[in-house]
Order: sequence, then C-alpha cells, then structure tokens
Amino acid sequence: MMLSIPFPQWLHPEIIQGFPVRWYSLMYVVAFMTAYMLYRRQIKERHFPMSDDELYELFFYGIIALLVGARVFATLIYETSDIYRREPWLIFWPFRNGRFTGLQGMSYHGGALGGLLGIIIYSAIKKRDLREIGDMFAASIPLGYTFGRIGNFINDELWGRITASPIGVIFPNATTYSARLEWVREAAEKTGVAIPSPDALINLPRHPSQLYEALFEGVVLWLIIWLVRNKKPFKGFLLGLYVFGYGLIRFILEYFREPDIELGYRFEIVKTSLPPALYHPPLSFSTGQVFCMVMIAAGVVWWIVATRLPDNKAIRVYSGQPSDTTAVDRDADRKKRRKLRKKAQRK
Repeated sequence: MMLSIPFPQWLHPEIIQGFPVRWYSLMYVVAFMTAYMLYRRQIKERHFPMSDDELYELFFYGIIALLVGARVFATLIYETSDIYRREPWLIFWPFRNGRFTGLQGMSYHGGALGGLLGIIIYSAIKKRDLREIGDMFAASIPLGYTFGRIGNFINDELWGRITASPIGVIFPNATTYSARLEWVREAAEKTGVAIPSPDALINLPRHPSQLYEALFEGVVLWLIIWLVRNKKPFKGFLLGLYVFGYGLIRFILEYFREPDIELGYRFEIVKTSLPPALYHPPLSFSTGQVFCMVMIAAGVVWWIVATRLPDNKAIRVYSGQPSDTTAVDRDADRKKRRKLRKKAQRK
C-alpha cells in the first residue's frame, strides 16, 4: 500500500495549456490584490490620513521595488552559473531561445528587502511615518504571501525532503534516486513505492513544504499580526513582529524543505553522509535559514530602536482623537465611562 499522495495530474503550471500564462503569475496578482484590500481596510478603520491616490502610488512603487529585489536576489544569490553576472540584462529579459518564459526565479528575501527599501524611500519623499506605513504593510502582506507558495506547489518546485508521512506527495519533477542505494530501497519500502528493477530511478514522496509555508508563513502569521494590530504597544511593533515572526517560522520550516541542490548548506557544524533530500542535520543551515537568522536579529533590533524613537505611542484611530492618544488610553477611558454609567443607573 502506497503511503503518499500522488501529485494531481490535472494540475499544470499554465492556466491554459499552450498559452504562456501561468498560475504562479496569477497568484502574484491575487497576492497583491489581497495585500491592497487589507491595507485599504486598515486605512478606513483607523481613519488614517491617506487618500486612494496616495495608496495606489504607494503600492505601485512598492510592488516595483519588491519585484526588482526578488528577481535580482534570485539571480545573483541562488543562480550558481555566471550567466547573469556576465549578461545582467537577462535578469529582466522574459525570453529564452525565442520563447516567452517569463521571469522564472524569485527570492522572498530579496523581495522583502526591495519592498522595504521602496517604502523607506516613499516615506522619506512623502514625509510619512515609516513606522505606521510599515505596520499596516505587516498586517497585510502575509496572507497574500500564501498564494505565492500555492503557486510554487502548482509549479511542482521547491519540494520538501523525502518523508514516510502519509501526507507526503510524489512530485513529478522531483529528483529521482537509484534503487541501488540502500537508503532509497529503505525509503521505498517504508512508503510503499514499488521498485521495478535494481537499476530503476525512484521518485520518493516529499513533504509538501510549499503548503506548509503557505499555511504557517502566510495564514497563521497573518492571523497573529491581524489580531494584535489594534493592540500594538508602540509604533513599528507590527513591522518588527512580521520580520521576527517570518524569520522564525521560515527557519523552522526549512528543516522540512530540501535545500537548493547547487548550494547545499551554507554552514555545516554537524556533517552527515546522508543526502540533504533525506536528512537535515539540526546544526547545518541552508541559505534560506541564514537569511532567516538575519531577519530574526533584525526584528529584535528594530523593536529596541522603535521603542526609543520619539513620538512612538501607538495610535489606533486618527480621526477625532488626539495624536498622542494610545489604544490603551482609549480602552481605559471606555471602562471609566462604563463604570460611570453603571453608577448613574444605580442611583
């Protein structure tokens, strides 16, 4: 009995086969729309002084900066050949051998860095409070990120490590291994994968790590931030929570994901003879984990800095409220008014 889930045969990268429009591209559009709607809702509920035109402008430049950062990072950090260093114009050239291929290869960390630089520049030019802009982005972005990882799953890429778990998925394009290897035979036996011949190349079940990331880096992280958005203790708190939270969650989930074959581990404190597709030593760290360590540290540092910046009191609602009134103050005022009303009723 096979203890795994076959990859859906009806699922293809192209929305309509034969046309160069991919689900992954559509997922980016859905992600941006989701983030935009959540940001706009925060503006409305807080009466934040930003017009629709300003919001369009902010998202336009933010998306451009994000895409540039994601693409440049992917080609310079994760591409092992020198093609983009020798011919940098190919980074944004969507054709290969006369065919439209789109911009294949995006890096989350590059996109995050590019987007952050974009809002820093926007805030400086428009004289906006970066902490407020960043906090509202922090409560908007994670849910949109969910769709990007679903796009990775549809693309049959970024598979997880080999697993005997019943939720393991056999990805059609995953790396196959020779049945002559002892660990391959053992894994095949545990998962019920048939070995047709001693020389066969075996495709073993993998963790659907793209869906793990979609759930935890997307839905769960977004829910945490969204539920505390009106209870933040100071301006910039949500931005730090997003950077710290994403870094921590992604760092843990990287243990379920096979590192890039060409890059392997950046640091191997504990080495193993087993292949990375099967086993990830706790003290060996992939490229993604190294960047996540930086994010975790950056989130903590930002919290420390943000608490020391002037005018750092959190403002829940702008309209009709003094600029220095915090959510905590307003909650206390409401409780005080309720007590006075009850006292008046008893009299």
